[in-house]
Amino acid sequence: MSEQHRLEQRKVRFDFANTPLHWVPNEPEASHIMNSLHLILPAGEFWFCRVYNKALPLVTDPQLRENVQGFVKQEAQHAHAHDSALTPYLLRNGIDPTPFSRPIHWLFERVLCDFPLGNNAISRALQPWWLRQRVGLIAAVEHFTCVLGDWIITTRSLGHADPVMLDLLRWHGAEEVEHRSVAHDLHVHIGGSLLMRWVYMLIATPALIFLFSSGMKIMMHQDPVTRYRPGFLRLWYHLGKRGLLPRMGSIGRSVVRYFNPSYHPRSEGDIRVALDYLANSPAAQRAAAEQAQVRA
Repeated sequence: MSEQHRLEQRKVRFDFANTPLHWVPNEPEASHIMNSLHLILPAGEFWFCRVYNKALPLVTDPQLRENVQGFVKQEAQHAHAHDSALTPYLLRNGIDPTPFSRPIHWLFERVLCDFPLGNNAISRALQPWWLRQRVGLIAAVEHFTCVLGDWIITTRSLGHADPVMLDLLRWHGAEEVEHRSVAHDLHVHIGGSLLMRWVYMLIATPALIFLFSSGMKIMMHQDPVTRYRPGFLRLWYHLGKRGLLPRMGSIGRSVVRYFNPSYHPRSEGDIRVALDYLANSPAAQRAAAEQAQVRA
């Protein structure tokens, strides 16, 4: 399957009215770890869009420009979809996301913004450099989202989970595989170096572990059924062995692959499997039918 196909925005909607907090039955820890995505992704993916819109004027290759535009539209839809789970789903189940959402918004809006040190002459002069750094960080994060996306659309261990939440994660994961090469290609195109991508992988790995761990901890402290126990990585290891999360070994090997000088994201996942899921996703099918009605 060629990578050169149009990235389309699928305007999906999800109804979580009947989705339980522990949407993986009898597995509150696995549910909370994956629910951390609803806390992390809305602010993070809207930030992706802002950074990519800054980079877009620098793109001279027509195909890459189209891919970047498609990427931005898909990421914006991801952010809206996960944000839609916050109020009707988490709050309805007694989970207050603000202890996590306040610092995560501060991270993306103040630390990783265009002018974290203020709008001054030095900051303005450093804008091209700072843009490359942020695109390099996004490339590293997108590596993980592709790896996790490939796992969620191929695993058969969650067949008993809530179908609405599972469709959200699989639709999102399939689109991450679909646009797996865009972040890497953009970073290369605007002059980002191999060494820079390695550095940002070393930053992204512990940062994502911290964010997932913090999100899970906040939700488990508010859930009367669970009590947070130290050892996030140990918990992930045991859940991975049971097929409820990706195995830690597979994630570790994906990080090692990233440091191969000849690495390119096209080697991650199977785009045919991703596109097949997107063709059969209940939410994506509803979105396609609604768009067809609008066009008619």
